[in-house]
Amino acid sequence: MFKVNAHAPHVSRASHSPHPPHAPHAASAVPPGARPGGALRRLVFAATAGVSLAAASFSAGPSAAYADAGPQTRPLSPFAPLLTPMGRASDHLTVTVRGTGGRGDGRFELYCHPGGGSHPDAEDACESLDRGTRWGKDPFAPVSPDSVCTMMYGGPATAHVTGTWAGRPVDATFDRGNGCQVDRWNRLVPLLPDLR
Repeated sequence: MFKVNAHAPHVSRASHSPHPPHAPHAASAVPPGARPGGALRRLVFAATAGVSLAAASFSAGPSAAYADAGPQTRPLSPFAPLLTPMGRASDHLTVTVRGTGGRGDGRFELYCHPGGGSHPDAEDACESLDRGTRWGKDPFAPVSPDSVCTMMYGGPATAHVTGTWAGRPVDATFDRGNGCQVDRWNRLVPLLPDLR
C-alpha cells in the first residue's frame, strides 16, 4: 500500500528534461553518434582528393605524350613537348678535345634545334644526340664504378663537354683509357671525333 503525500513539492516538467537548463535547444543539439564538424571534414577531404587527382593526372600527362613517339625520341625533360621548339633551342654544348694527334683537337660550339655553331659536323652530332637521348637515361653519364672493363687502351685523347642538353646541365669528361671508356667515347661520335 502506497501513501500519497499531499504536501510533496511540485516538480516541474522541465526538471525531467534530458538537457540541463543551460544547454542549447534540443533542435540545435548534436544528434547522438554524430561528430561535430563532419560536414567540414567531408568538404576538406573532397577538396584534398580533387587536388591529388589533378596532380596525378598532370604528372601522368607527359608519359602519355611519349607513348607513340618511340624510344629514340624520348627527351630527358618531361616538359619538353610543351617547350619545343623554343625550349630545345637552349641545347648548347661546348666540346674541348685534346690528345688526338691533331685529327680532332680543338674547342667547338654546338647548337641544336636548329643546328649550328663551330662544330665540324653539327647536324649529325645533333641527330646522334637526339637518338641517344632516352627517358631516364643520361647520354653523358660516366662509366659505372662496378663495370668490368677490358684493358684495351684507346690512346691519350681526352674530351670535356659542358653546356645544356634537353634542359639539363652537362659537365662530362671523357678519355680512352680502357674498353669501357672507349665504348663511352664511341657512343658520342660524331659529337666527339671518331678515333677508330
